[in-house]
Amino acid sequence: MAISLNINNAGLRAHELEQTKFLVDASYQHLMSREGAGNDFLGWLNLPFEYDKEEFARIKAAAKKIQAQSEVLIAIGIGGSYLGARAGLEFSKGPFYNQLASKGEGVEVYFAGNNISSAYVSYLMQIIGDRDFSVNVISKSGTTTEPAVAFRIFKAKLEEKYGKEGAKDRIYATTDAKKGALRGLAVAEGYETFVVPDATGGRFSCLTAVGLLPMAAGGMDIDAVMKGCEDACVKYNNPDLYTNDAMKYAATRFIMLMKGKSVEILSNYEPALTQFGEWYKQLMAESEGKDGKGLFPVSANFSTDLHSIGQFIQDGSRTMFETVLWVQKSACDIAVPDDPANVDGLNFASGKTMQYMNEKAMNGTMLAHVDGGVPNIIITLDELNDHNFGELVYFFWKSLGISAYMLGVNPFNQPGVEDYKKNMFALLGKPGYEDMKADLEARLAAVL
Repeated sequence: MAISLNINNAGLRAHELEQTKFLVDASYQHLMSREGAGNDFLGWLNLPFEYDKEEFARIKAAAKKIQAQSEVLIAIGIGGSYLGARAGLEFSKGPFYNQLASKGEGVEVYFAGNNISSAYVSYLMQIIGDRDFSVNVISKSGTTTEPAVAFRIFKAKLEEKYGKEGAKDRIYATTDAKKGALRGLAVAEGYETFVVPDATGGRFSCLTAVGLLPMAAGGMDIDAVMKGCEDACVKYNNPDLYTNDAMKYAATRFIMLMKGKSVEILSNYEPALTQFGEWYKQLMAESEGKDGKGLFPVSANFSTDLHSIGQFIQDGSRTMFETVLWVQKSACDIAVPDDPANVDGLNFASGKTMQYMNEKAMNGTMLAHVDGGVPNIIITLDELNDHNFGELVYFFWKSLGISAYMLGVNPFNQPGVEDYKKNMFALLGKPGYEDMKADLEARLAAVL
């Protein structure tokens, strides 16, 4: 199996899964019957069997066109509009995918519109330099502040470089099918457009045009990605807690929460999984962090972070458990050379591969953390490839849907995210927020 789950080190007592079975079974049925809260956002549930094949073909054609026209693609979006694509590119092609792009298929893909930093945009402009580039702007509405600002800037650069007619041939808009500011602009200007599906919220959208176009332009095989998603959809369409790993993971997370654990650490031993950890944090936090409930999701990159937060994990407050993403087969392997002088005392490892050493680091860390009171769940991937990205994404989607219903929250909204936006708009002087501005400024004057 490409993905497997091991809860042997989670510290569960023999009866605990059985005691939770009635709730996880009910939550699974609630999800599959499409009767739960937020059920109008379940477009991902049968996505690999219901996605738009005509649009999928256009995505692949657009990716080929970008590769033929440009050396760089700037993907503009925030949250679910960029995290999945970036996670997929690094998962499949490694953390240096942009530096290696010229040696294989795919253009360099950089992400903008996920912050409001002028320095970040300036650095991106320097990276582009005089090279040919295209833009994929991704926004359901077209009015989200961060991507809207970035799109204005890069649109102006395209028009300056290629003229208005030439620029529109290099702009791809992924947005609402019928309405919104970006849809209106795309129609008026003649941009090629792709759809952000109504029934698929942002953090569940990376296997729609939202994520597929940047991934395909960067050289990923999106047919393989969707096959992985399809395989997972079939595998986890199974109401038996003991044989459905998505249900079992959801149940184990719930038991951890009931036992007083408030933090889940998604840890990995491959730098290529760093951005997957970022994607996981949004998926879990925006879906479950409501009504005073939920596990706080964080990610850690081992063995690097064992030399920073490792002390706290081992010996700090006992508020956490770990879910370890372990990859059995490295994309390549390098053996440690022998040194006759043995100055560093490392000759005990001579001839051993780095993957072997990494595995022993994982094993040793797991035993130490479990002994220190940190339960461990292990999700094992046979290797990092396009198929397994699609499968792992769906595994987390399905587990999360079940888990959130076990908590009694709507997994598919994010009401708390709107609060900061209202304050920011008022402080910036956006029309319609004038009545808030004076009060906010007075509060700020008292504390800053």
